Amino acid sequence: MTNLKYKLKQWGSTLALVALLAPVTLSFSSCSKSDAAIPESVTERERLVSAEKVGTLSSAMLKQLAGAYAGSFQSQIKYDVAIYKVSYLTTFQGRETEASGLVALPMNLTTAAPVLSVQHGTIFRHDEAPSAMSGGLSGFEVFASGGYITLIPDYLGFGASRNVLHPYYHQQSSGIAVVDLIKAAKSLYAQEGIADNGQLFLAGYSEGGYVTLAAQKEIETNPQHGLKITASGAGAGSYDLTSMLADVKAGKPYTYPAYLAYVLMSYNKTYAWNRPLTDFYQEPYATRLATLFNGQHSGSAINKQLTTQTEDLFSATFLEGLRGNGEQELKKALQENSFNNWVPQSPTRLYHGTADVIVPYANSRQTFERMKAAGAPKLELIPIQHGTHGSSMIPMLTDLIPWMQSFEASR
Repeated sequence: MTNLKYKLKQWGSTLALVALLAPVTLSFSSCSKSDAAIPESVTERERLVSAEKVGTLSSAMLKQLAGAYAGSFQSQIKYDVAIYKVSYLTTFQGRETEASGLVALPMNLTTAAPVLSVQHGTIFRHDEAPSAMSGGLSGFEVFASGGYITLIPDYLGFGASRNVLHPYYHQQSSGIAVVDLIKAAKSLYAQEGIADNGQLFLAGYSEGGYVTLAAQKEIETNPQHGLKITASGAGAGSYDLTSMLADVKAGKPYTYPAYLAYVLMSYNKTYAWNRPLTDFYQEPYATRLATLFNGQHSGSAINKQLTTQTEDLFSATFLEGLRGNGEQELKKALQENSFNNWVPQSPTRLYHGTADVIVPYANSRQTFERMKAAGAPKLELIPIQHGTHGSSMIPMLTDLIPWMQSFEASR
């Protein structure tokens, strides 16, 4: 056993219970790969390829670090946590693909535990993936200390699947990658002597909110997965991509142009359009973008190479097509990847800051209204008054955690 030191990372997607602890360095014990490698176990229902125990965190350390920011959850931080890096099989573009993530397990449990899959927000660099652990923990691991079997997917395009461009805001591949991790993790925690209690929670913020709903849709519309969602909490995702298109067509400035570029770059690759970037962007941006999405550049670094003025970023021909009858493939893709024709059946809460300019609050409000009108039985919209995209995660979790706990109490 060796001592490793990691820093808690503060991502836009990192769990807010520890988000303010970024400067704090913590130590935890780690097993080497030879100590803790778990043999391959792949069956039709078990998707796990490999798992490596990379460390343990003590509950005392997590409780001390989380402090007052843990709120009502602070008293629930009581288990030491074992962290595993896992790889598993999923499907992408009709082919079996190896994906990866982290699994955080509460240690010395005496009862069966609920499963929680938590989905991170937008990342650009390969070293930002949860399983990379290049700067520390994702922050989501603290849930395991509260007794949750905690799953943290990297997403396709990161970790074991870094050879493909991340299919950003691609609904089907986002959802199935989470579902297959949920299945794969069963092999790991069963081998570690941990049983789940049949409860499954989903949660995520920003892109993680979108991926959370994508996984929920995949589970609810495909009963062959054999999964049932107890509750789902999604924050500030762009659930209606067509509304984003409307803003671009209107020529509105966009404060984080890397997000817009990410969608187009992803769809151009995922749908095999393989169009020259000059079809979409003006120069010098078309040339710059050719090398910016290689997993080596952060979102802020990409932003600095672009412009917030959409009329200057996108080519005139592209904008003309968006405003008229052109760009039908893109319009169809944005429609297909929006949640406009699905009604969630499980208890679901949509959280969103009313002052969010990255993903406007109207996106969640309109999605909520459309789903309720279509008969969503257990859907709630939780506005976070005056909350921005960056500030709304703590209020979301302040509400989400006791809400999830209420389902445990009612079992």
